[in-house]
Amino acid sequence: MDIHTDSKIIRLDDLSFINYISEEEILSKVKEIADQISEEYRDKNPIFLVVMNGAFIYAADLIRHFDFPCELSFVRIKSYHGTESSGTIDIYMPPGIELCGRHVVIIEDIIDTGTTMAEFIPVCSNYQPASIKLSSILIKPEAHKVEIKTDFPGFFIPNKFVVGYGLDYNGQGRNLRDIYQLYGGVS
Repeated sequence: MDIHTDSKIIRLDDLSFINYISEEEILSKVKEIADQISEEYRDKNPIFLVVMNGAFIYAADLIRHFDFPCELSFVRIKSYHGTESSGTIDIYMPPGIELCGRHVVIIEDIIDTGTTMAEFIPVCSNYQPASIKLSSILIKPEAHKVEIKTDFPGFFIPNKFVVGYGLDYNGQGRNLRDIYQLYGGVS
């Protein structure tokens, strides 16, 4: 990873990215979302299903705002290869997870085509939860192939590839505090 601080451009492998959303803006938005979730779930002991790997940083920042009982579990859903969605979804739920009668909030990093959540939400419904809601720090409405309602949305962004704040390009860039957008070339 090569970072040019003067222009806020970074290089990951063969691609360049420019600073797009600052850490301060992200943390402010996370606090806003946490306030909304707190208002709705304060007395419901929700379970947060965090989609790995990308949503782990968002989830950590989000749940630290909660001062009420809640649980956290991690699910793995893979649909990306490089900068493109593969079109196939692999879902790995933790063994023995108890969602029946629970209020479930899915924590996602980005809603792109919508196909991942269109497949995952019915899987969660099979466990007969009391409710299922979705929060994502980033949403790309222009990329939607399936309409997905994001109950607790973060930023609505154009259909450009992004990294940072948990999102990666070929495994790199998750550790960046800001979100960076692809600079030139591939969209």
